[in-house]
Amino acid sequence: MGPVLNGLVKLQSVENRLRAAKAKLARCRRNVIIQENQIRSLQNALEAKKEEIQLTKIQSDRLELELKTRDEQIARLRASLNTAKTNKEYAALLTQLNTTKADSSKNETQILELLKDIEADEAECEKIQNQIDQQKQALEQIRKEAEVLAAKFEAEIEEIQVEWNQVAQTIATDPLEVFRRVAETYDGEALAVVDRQEGRTEAYTCGGCFMGITAESVNLLMTKDDIIRCPNCTRILVLGGEKNI
Repeated sequence: MGPVLNGLVKLQSVENRLRAAKAKLARCRRNVIIQENQIRSLQNALEAKKEEIQLTKIQSDRLELELKTRDEQIARLRASLNTAKTNKEYAALLTQLNTTKADSSKNETQILELLKDIEADEAECEKIQNQIDQQKQALEQIRKEAEVLAAKFEAEIEEIQVEWNQVAQTIATDPLEVFRRVAETYDGEALAVVDRQEGRTEAYTCGGCFMGITAESVNLLMTKDDIIRCPNCTRILVLGGEKNI
C-alpha cells in the first residue's frame, strides 16, 4: 500500500482510540443520568402512593359521615320504638332499625379496611422515601466519581484529537472526506481488511460485511494507491498481512 492507504490505516487506528475514549466519557455521564432517572422514578412512585392515600382518606371520610348519619338515625329509631302506639308501627320501626344497624356495621367494616390500606400505604411511602434518600446519597458519590473520570477522559480525547488532526493533515482532502463519511456511517469503522477465503486462491471477502470482493479489486489494491470501496457496504478496502491475501 502507498502513502494514501497507509495514512488511512494509521488514521483508522487513531479514530478507534478516539471513539473508544468518547464512549468511555459517554458511559461515565450516562451512569449519572441512570441514577437520576432511578430517583425520579421513585419520586413519581411516592407521589402516586400519596395521591392514593389521599383518595382513600376521602373515601374513609365519606363513610365516616355516612356512619355518623346512620348513628343519628339509629338513635331516633330507638326513641321512636319507645313511643310506638301499635304492634305494626313497632315492627316497622324495628325492621328499619335492624336494617340501619346492618348498614352501619358494613360501614364500620369498610372504614376499618380503608384504615388498614392507609396504614399499609403510609408504610410503603416511608419505605420509598428511605430508598430515595439512599439513592440520593449514591448519586452524589457517583456524580463526584463521574466528574473525576470525565475530566480524565476529556483530557484523553483532547490529546487523541490532536494526534488525529496531525495524521489527517498528511492525507489529501478527497480521501480524507471519504474516510469521514464512511466513518460516520459505520461508527468509526471506515476501513475493512480484505480476507482471502481458505482453500481458494482468488476468492476474497470484505472484512466488514463479509461479501465477495473481485480479484480485480484486490489486484488494484496491490498495484495502486487508490481508494477502492466495497461494492456492498462501501467501506474503504485495505490489504492485510500475508495470511489474508
